[in-house]
Amino acid sequence: MLPSVAVGRQCAVGRHVIIGLMSRFTRREALAASALALFARRLGALPLADIELGITSDEIDEDVESAAKFLAEHNLKWAEVRNIWGKYNTEQPIARVREARSLFDEHGIKVSIEGTGFFKVPLPPDTAEGQKKLEEQWALLDRSMERAKAFGTDKLRIFTFMLARGETLSERSYARIDELLRDAARRAKTGGFRLAVENIGGGHVATGEQAGALLRRVKEDNVGITWDPNNAGQSGEKSFPEGYRKLDPARIFHVHLRDYIHQPDGKVAWAAVGTGEFDNVGQIRALRKDGYNGTFTLETHWRDPKYKGDPHVARYSTETSLKGMLQVIARV
Repeated sequence: MLPSVAVGRQCAVGRHVIIGLMSRFTRREALAASALALFARRLGALPLADIELGITSDEIDEDVESAAKFLAEHNLKWAEVRNIWGKYNTEQPIARVREARSLFDEHGIKVSIEGTGFFKVPLPPDTAEGQKKLEEQWALLDRSMERAKAFGTDKLRIFTFMLARGETLSERSYARIDELLRDAARRAKTGGFRLAVENIGGGHVATGEQAGALLRRVKEDNVGITWDPNNAGQSGEKSFPEGYRKLDPARIFHVHLRDYIHQPDGKVAWAAVGTGEFDNVGQIRALRKDGYNGTFTLETHWRDPKYKGDPHVARYSTETSLKGMLQVIARV
């Protein structure tokens, strides 16, 4: 046999082996996706078929079309939008935001809430320099409202300032935050927008108790909460049922879902939904019992270590947590 013929045959065999391996991998991925999609469709027969569950789109992929396809393939109708194509949505040109909206529309996906970084900064001092920083925040609010309108949602996820290094909670800071939040509410109301404050670790509002206190002080009806019980748990609160009971359910505009676990050193780590310690079943049951019929977002944050370094680690991890979340919903 001529050497060139032998090499040719070896290459041909090699190509068949590679194609076979790729086909098996593709089939394995397709089967896994199909099984999860089937589980999601079967959920339609359950009493909670009307639960408005979505996913933070960039926890699937920052490419909007890829995220929208994933949602549609898994029979989900909602997306929370934060980063798109490598930037916070509020930093993208409005034309790109409209392009994202068109892609979501094409796949039958609605935007539940626009994720913004509004007031996710240390509380500016009451000085000329502080006033300059506040003006930047008001400009961010304007951009956020413009983009929320383009996305077709009236809800903006916002914050109530982060604690600076060495800063502690104080009545004086809360009084100023309340004043600024009321100002933000007035500005938002002119455009018909609602502000959903997320409780977050390291912020002035980290727990259910702090969120409930905020809402008792700031009574504007377009100010509510993006309730994140796992963030509250990370901050040391027994977020359900204790922290949740500090809230007025009528002021909950949106809910984040995930799971967490305490490590041996006492620190909290995010976990795949269903493998951690948070009572998602109890929390969703309580919300439904209390009349909440708004949107939920799966925002897993957890990353599957077996996909470390894989460019699609977020997608794979979210898919695992989605399977766990659908099992949770089936038990509610």
